[in-house]
Amino acid sequence: MSLFRKIFGAGNEESENENQSEYNNPKPSSLAVDELFTFNFKKNGGKFLYCENLNEVREQFENILEENDWFECESLCFEPKLFNLLDENKLTYTNVSSPKFFLASCENLISEDGSVLFSSNQIKHYKPFELPDNIVILATTSQILESKSDGLRVIKKKYDREYPTNITTIKYFEKVQDEDFLTYGSCAKNLYLLLLEDL
Repeated sequence: MSLFRKIFGAGNEESENENQSEYNNPKPSSLAVDELFTFNFKKNGGKFLYCENLNEVREQFENILEENDWFECESLCFEPKLFNLLDENKLTYTNVSSPKFFLASCENLISEDGSVLFSSNQIKHYKPFELPDNIVILATTSQILESKSDGLRVIKKKYDREYPTNITTIKYFEKVQDEDFLTYGSCAKNLYLLLLEDL
């Protein structure tokens, strides 16, 4: 995924400026799926942190905790595979009453609108508005898909007969300034995406 190295990697200043201007004013139809997701996700107000390995994931997670002063606070997490991140930072995630943030993985990342696709495997029975306002998502580059229908096909194939329920997306990561009927009923979340390179 050279896009991420172009954006976050080292290079000479001139090429960085060229890449930055291309990135800020792209023609969405000409972008690759991963580039389109990055563009739309950031346009929606999401905070994007690219990680090349698990050590960088841990480091970036600690940076998020420090930035928001979330050390020694309650958090919400339903996935045992993520508990070690919380344990390493001495965060409470069982029997919590007022969690500061929600830590989860996701089913897929949707490039056409920069949204994050969830199911009951990550959010149980909760609706997006019932989750904490702050969300930290751990996903991989291989989870980036073009459309929601691609995401639903992947879920159908992945789970065979044991389909998860409560399939939903979160798209808005900051309060929409000009609300219209397309944003009605949506709830804005302060969302951090830790994107782990796995391709």
